[in-house]
Amino acid sequence: MTEVTILNSEDIESLLTLPMAIRAVEQAYLEKSRGTAGTWPMVFHEFIPGEADLDIKSGDMGGSGCYGLKVVSWFGANPDRLLPALYGTSLLFDVHTGAPKALLNAGPITDFRTGAAGALGAKYLARPDSKLLTMVGTGTLAPYLIAATLYLMPQFEHVYLVNPHHPEKAEVVLPAVLERVKKLLADSGRELSAEITAKELECAVKTSDVILTATPAYEPFLRAEWVRPGTHISCVGADMSGKQEIESEILRTACVFGDDTAQCFAVGECELAHKEGILPSLAGELGEVIAGTKAGRDSADKITVFDSIGIALQDIAAAAALLDAAEASGKGSKVLL
Repeated sequence: MTEVTILNSEDIESLLTLPMAIRAVEQAYLEKSRGTAGTWPMVFHEFIPGEADLDIKSGDMGGSGCYGLKVVSWFGANPDRLLPALYGTSLLFDVHTGAPKALLNAGPITDFRTGAAGALGAKYLARPDSKLLTMVGTGTLAPYLIAATLYLMPQFEHVYLVNPHHPEKAEVVLPAVLERVKKLLADSGRELSAEITAKELECAVKTSDVILTATPAYEPFLRAEWVRPGTHISCVGADMSGKQEIESEILRTACVFGDDTAQCFAVGECELAHKEGILPSLAGELGEVIAGTKAGRDSADKITVFDSIGIALQDIAAAAALLDAAEASGKGSKVLL
């Protein structure tokens, strides 16, 4: 029999912090760039088109001694059954023996690692003197993206919160987002120093140094003529074929990086621009910038874009870090298989 650790949402929320997630995601990108980690082909299946589907992302990380997968299932009718519409489950295995090591609730892991990824894009590609951050999207990911970026780049003085399709909703959710950002930073040993306010999309974009996007948009809302020279954009929302948050024209002249080139062109923010011939290739992957094998920003007035499609290595690295933390603290449940 094999002993497997089970970490539920409560366990993970008590263990996972922004610094831990950032370290894990950065390590995942580094290992990928060095060839000691790899992503495997994605699996997507629709049970009922537009109503129920699942996707599976998987890969291996030699440095963490693990391979693993994450299954995300979406059943649109679940809220009517008083169930969550989205379920996420991660599995971790020993890369040397194939033995199962852990089963984890992937929901909170996804929130933390997605925030970490968008923030790392800003850290390595934005201008160091950036002062104004705009968060486009007011859903679950917004406070994680804001908090992780402020953790890595504490020089920001102001944050604009924007809902691109329903501007009034930004004001409504602002108190909850603000409270969550404060807690995430406090749990990381930091205090919130930037002012966070709701703003209208065009005005926010035209004055921003860094823009984070996390929406389910299929029609681009961020227009090329609004983006000023020197801006950095981390795009998080496009995780399925056909999704697009920013106009393809932005990508024509920008310096564009991704977390996995093949996935970015298949289902990421770059998909349609690539198919249209506007973006034939990427400048590189973020892991290469972190490793120093590719240059990132090469001028103060260059527009940079990070297409953060979300890869399995982020989840595997975070899960491995959580497993170590759980063993050190005695948290989680053990079962014998």
